[in-house]
Amino acid sequence: MSNTMQLSRRRFLQVMAGAAGALIVGIRSARAANAPVPPDMLGDALYDFGMFVRVDADGTVLIGSRDPETGTGVATSLARIIADEMDADWQHVRVLPLGLGVENDNGKPRWLYGQQVGGTGNSIPRAWRDLRSAGALARWLLIQAAVPQLGVPPEKLRAELGAVISPDGRRLGYGQLAAAAAKIALPHGAIALKTPERYTLIGKPAGDADARAIVTGQTEYALDKHFGDTLVAVLAHCPWPDGQLAGLDSSAALGIKGVVKVIELKPDPHVPPGQTVIAPAVAVIAENTWVALQGRKALKLQWKPGASGSESTAALEQQATALINSDAAPTTRIRDDGDIDKAKRKAARRVEAVYSQPWLAHATSEPMNCLVRLDKTSATLCVPTQSPQQAWTVVQRLTGLAPDQIDIQVPRIGGGYGRRLDHDYVAEAVLLAKEVDKPLRLFWTRDEDLTHDYYRSGCVHKFQAILEAKRHVIAWNQRVASASALTGRGVPSDHLWSSEVSVNQFPAGFIPNYRSDWFGLSSSLPRGPHRGMPHLTNAFAVCSFVDEIAHSLKEDPLVTNLRLIGEPRLIPQQGGGAVDTARLANVLKLVTDRIGWKDWLHSVNGFGLACWYMDGAYVAHAIEVSMQGEKLTIERAVCAVDVGRVINPMGLEGQVAGATLDALSTALNLAITVKDGKVQQSTWKDYPLASMAQLPRTVEVITVPGEGDPAGASFLAMPSAAPALANAVFRVSAVRVRRMPLMKELLRLL
Repeated sequence: MSNTMQLSRRRFLQVMAGAAGALIVGIRSARAANAPVPPDMLGDALYDFGMFVRVDADGTVLIGSRDPETGTGVATSLARIIADEMDADWQHVRVLPLGLGVENDNGKPRWLYGQQVGGTGNSIPRAWRDLRSAGALARWLLIQAAVPQLGVPPEKLRAELGAVISPDGRRLGYGQLAAAAAKIALPHGAIALKTPERYTLIGKPAGDADARAIVTGQTEYALDKHFGDTLVAVLAHCPWPDGQLAGLDSSAALGIKGVVKVIELKPDPHVPPGQTVIAPAVAVIAENTWVALQGRKALKLQWKPGASGSESTAALEQQATALINSDAAPTTRIRDDGDIDKAKRKAARRVEAVYSQPWLAHATSEPMNCLVRLDKTSATLCVPTQSPQQAWTVVQRLTGLAPDQIDIQVPRIGGGYGRRLDHDYVAEAVLLAKEVDKPLRLFWTRDEDLTHDYYRSGCVHKFQAILEAKRHVIAWNQRVASASALTGRGVPSDHLWSSEVSVNQFPAGFIPNYRSDWFGLSSSLPRGPHRGMPHLTNAFAVCSFVDEIAHSLKEDPLVTNLRLIGEPRLIPQQGGGAVDTARLANVLKLVTDRIGWKDWLHSVNGFGLACWYMDGAYVAHAIEVSMQGEKLTIERAVCAVDVGRVINPMGLEGQVAGATLDALSTALNLAITVKDGKVQQSTWKDYPLASMAQLPRTVEVITVPGEGDPAGASFLAMPSAAPALANAVFRVSAVRVRRMPLMKELLRLL
């Protein structure tokens, strides 16, 4: 076989990286068995066209997905961006997770694939240009390789469906050209990208690349992987994050056949949250999961609470309510446009409301786990992480290994929601692996997962709107109190608010006099990134308040929203960019037209609407509910999204529908409560996701065609779903009561 050489996985990546840099790299080829992809997925000869593209001699194109797949469909979308640009035949494309790409740069890590983060809504916008360039390079090389064989200059050749075609119709498949293309030197200048009218895959619907494997049970998650004779570890964490172990009797556990060790773990107080053990813990290491669980059950543990022993979510809510109702200065004044006090003197009407929202857990379907093989010269991990680079940081700190001695494999993930941006479970697994001479799998049970999370803080919002005689809102004053998710994470104190409120959130910039204040709460409960932060909590409060303004004016909420949005224009945002009010109004009109909003006042059912924007994307929901006695039924849910250019319409629709259902489930059922410093929810019974009967039969999704650069959609549909539901419930109840705390009211209605 020509132009092949034996390379180790690590050396293979080094050679590729050394040729041309971080994203588009030198062209090399390697034996399939030694390539950084599963051998059973490859043919006899594999030829590289960059770190993201590999072509088999039989024409199979393997495309690597750099960002972890958390169920958002990002692996499919990223691969289709590359496949379209290189004119690959999608029927012959296979998508593979790349895992962490890192090499040693004089003791420092050099990231080979750029930033690798999944489930945050930024994968497609971040990849739009560089992944297209990767595909364009592959296409250029294949066309150059065809020139001598077809005897036609490159400008007269075209690529289509995995082949290069001459003007007279002769064609050579990519597999036939792979060996020759692998020998061609890289071009000196940039390669022209396709123009939109030439797209063949982008904008066309496609199912998830892993769909068949998922429905047939062939998909392997981290819990399905093995490194030979692997030990299993389970944990018993202290109920209080700042508590300590007061007594341990492990004799009964160690007496169980198959139990290997019992080890105490402690958080490192000098390391930020999410990079060390989440709370004091005792681990049982055994030969298999069942024995480890029996060993944990046999432990005799005594825990001593720390300062958090008297903490409760009820007391935190009372503290938050007192703060926003006091004359105390806020922790941070986030934004202060115009002159609120002067506007108050022109008030024809004032509207005020207070909203409270509970603490939330992530509750991923796949609990925290990590598989580790560790020795003095290397560490190999198979771990469900949303950020392999952050996981690498944790492993390197604990092992001292060189950058290229750490291999992190990332299979498909059973839900992230921000929880797997933290890596306490990786730290625990590595610490335990250092204590044994075999590979080790750490496995969290559901009770540990729910009671030891990096929660989303509960919050209380207070609003005051000032309206002039013509019903225009001329002043808006918002106060919110919550415990920042960024506390202890190296963020300056004057920016702790940024996990709780967006400086540009609706209706900032729409109203001449606008003030936003944040009051920080002190809590020992761990907090961290959560799906939709900070938009989810704020959209719920803001959109519910706009509905209350409409109610106070005795007018159609659609009219109130459109008046607040105003005429088509671009509103500059702090930090850059602008909000397009025409696009925001458009998604709102689309959902109200679809659901039959004209009947909102006369229907026996309740209709609710809400709209939001974030990071260049726009979303709106309209929801219809009915009540039979005390039973609430969600009859219809309509969502419209505008994300610019849509990469995969089918994937987008699925993501929007899933995020809508997630938001509705959260609004209807979920709350984390703390009493005496202990989280009270430990099972699905205590923290119940909504049943199918509680949710709408379908979510009607409207996608707005666009030609601008694509925006992210991971959690885009979440912010406006819950307030649309709240507004519908408020309308159908026919009882003029203060809606909040809305979550409690919704639970009463179920």
